[in-house]
Amino acid sequence: MSKNWRPATTLVHGGTLRSPYGETSEAIFLTQGFVYESSEAAEARFKGENDGYIYARYGSPTNDMFEKRMCMMEGAEDARAMASGMAAVAAAVLCQVKAGDHIVAARALFGSCRYVVETLAPRYGVECTLVDGRDLANWEAAIRPNTKVMFLESPTNPTLEVIDVAGVAKLANQVGAKLIVDNVFATPLFQKPLELGAHVVVYSATKHIDGQGRCLGGVVLSSKEWINENLHDYFRHTGPAMSPFNAWTLLKGMETLPLRVKQQTENATAIADFLAEQSAVGKVIYPGRKDHPQADIIAKQMTGGSTLVCFEMKGGKEAAFKLQNALEIIKISNNLGDAKSLITHPATTTHKNLTDEARAELGISAGTVRLSCGIEDTQDLLEDLAKALNRL
Repeated sequence: MSKNWRPATTLVHGGTLRSPYGETSEAIFLTQGFVYESSEAAEARFKGENDGYIYARYGSPTNDMFEKRMCMMEGAEDARAMASGMAAVAAAVLCQVKAGDHIVAARALFGSCRYVVETLAPRYGVECTLVDGRDLANWEAAIRPNTKVMFLESPTNPTLEVIDVAGVAKLANQVGAKLIVDNVFATPLFQKPLELGAHVVVYSATKHIDGQGRCLGGVVLSSKEWINENLHDYFRHTGPAMSPFNAWTLLKGMETLPLRVKQQTENATAIADFLAEQSAVGKVIYPGRKDHPQADIIAKQMTGGSTLVCFEMKGGKEAAFKLQNALEIIKISNNLGDAKSLITHPATTTHKNLTDEARAELGISAGTVRLSCGIEDTQDLLEDLAKALNRL
């Protein structure tokens, strides 16, 4: 199989396996277990002497296709498909730490990600330090001799901050820590964390990879060595495996990923520029605009903007709610990366469990709104926003 395919080809053909029936679309192997030709064959399979599948919790042909296709896109040696994005995050973090270890993480994380490093890990004796990830000096100052994991997302949820992945990776290498990057907002099309020096990449495949509101999924990607030494046994024994049906659905989603992300990004660019001119909007944050606070880092590590726009309504929560309620095409939902345009108010949804102080640190105000742009006609979306703003 060619390793020189461009992304659009890889996302259609990468990792495909075919049964003797020669099906065009990938098959769903919806089975719990597998049959062996003999007792000796079963013994050899469990010893690892023969290739093949043992149990669907460990792997299946459909999941294998999804993992291989993601590896080809990401430039990773190996991957494990998980039941959800948060299963992937929890596995990537927890599989490599023990009591007495230390985690340094960017404070600008999705609420559930913060729970894993800030609340869950300390229960098992793993300390955590949260830093303002935009400044490399903060990462360096937080590192301890027992720092084993560094964790960030870039761009961040929901304020679209961008962190210097290569810079943080260099610091991690100096102390032998492993850098995990949540690459959901950039997608594998716009950013390659492993090429920038990261050691592990995680995705909520629920978002852009499915991108059509159908199923949950997650994936962890890294080197074969890291997965074999850290993730393999954790994965087998704790059971976060993805359903083969979901793996098949995600394979279908990957086929149209470039088409969807292209249109979503075009829509996001147009909407960000439109919102920046509106008197009711106090601030617009979009990685594709020259006024983004980390525009220099974006130019260095990303090949595209984003499918999401973050903006702040001057009238706070009341104005944000009125705007969302007045929209017709754009739907209120806490999901993102969907073919449908979705809008949410982070302070009362995705980040509501954070304290007021924590939200303020992240730049999430009562007026902050996150808009995930879909694949609808650009002009229809602009008119929908214009009408909603006029109703204010």
